[in-house]
Amino acid sequence: MDVESEVSADAAAAATNGLGGAGEAAAEDAEAVVVTNGLAGGGEASAEQRSLEAYAALYSGRTRLARLVFIAQRCGVEAIELAALRMAYDEAKAREDTAFYREAALRINGRLGPTHLLDQDWVDSVNHRAEQRKENLETELEVYKTCLHGESIRICYNDLGDFYYSHGRLTEAFKSYIKTEEYFSASEHVVQMCMKAILISVELGHNVRVLNFVSKAQGCQDPLSPIAIAKLQAVAGLARLGRKEYKLAAQEFLETGPELGSNYSEVIAAQDVATYGSLCALAFLNYSDIKMKVIENAKFGSFLSLFPEIRGLVNDFYYRQRGILMLMMMQHLYNQLSTIS
Repeated sequence: MDVESEVSADAAAAATNGLGGAGEAAAEDAEAVVVTNGLAGGGEASAEQRSLEAYAALYSGRTRLARLVFIAQRCGVEAIELAALRMAYDEAKAREDTAFYREAALRINGRLGPTHLLDQDWVDSVNHRAEQRKENLETELEVYKTCLHGESIRICYNDLGDFYYSHGRLTEAFKSYIKTEEYFSASEHVVQMCMKAILISVELGHNVRVLNFVSKAQGCQDPLSPIAIAKLQAVAGLARLGRKEYKLAAQEFLETGPELGSNYSEVIAAQDVATYGSLCALAFLNYSDIKMKVIENAKFGSFLSLFPEIRGLVNDFYYRQRGILMLMMMQHLYNQLSTIS
């Protein structure tokens, strides 16, 4: 078995930009500007490196790797490109993620010296161990199926899904997670499966599927934890964004609870909620809604308070619009008085 990634470059980019497969070049370019803003601004390499590390620290898992590769693709500054690729190479090797390791090494193309070349022997060794691990999991699963031990079967399918996901085999991971549905014995199992299915669907850009699993998780009989609710709200916003349903995306982000914090870093950061929510709201909500649902929204305000630049953008837009409306009202009143006189 070749455990290298079966995910296309486009799907990886969808995960990287956090738009759940919005996928248009313009959207990717806009994200690249956001990502690299402050990284290339004429500063020294050390400052660029610190900015890049701070940005990457917002994310975890395959999302961090995907974003680093995306930055390297789009930034247009070689110093940042190589810094991002070095980080992706090192982390992918530590995680034994041969797909991202290979991609990073090929993009580096020898520019970082002998320490960051493609080590095919290492790749083959990791893939061989992975094949053995897969065979062991499949054997274990067959034993549990013979014994008809439902809970053990469910756990084993989860382990297989985790294995496939860690090696970038997203379709197989998704199938394994879905098979756990036959062996649910508690509401928490439903939520667990939905969250895993959502994670893969986001990375593949399957936005409708994301929304379906969000709805399924929200429909569980037992109450969800505040963190789970916040995660589902945020990822629904991503899916709406990917479907270009910008007003609905704004509503999802604006209702995301502060419990999200850094608890969903494998998918989205609090900074993303503040950024995407604000931009969608400013573009698609009317003046009074911006005041009520953004500026006076204590829940969303917890995100804006963490990012004063975004809060400043919202306030500047709102008060500038208010000034324009006042001028329009004064002009209208003047016209009326002129007509009367």
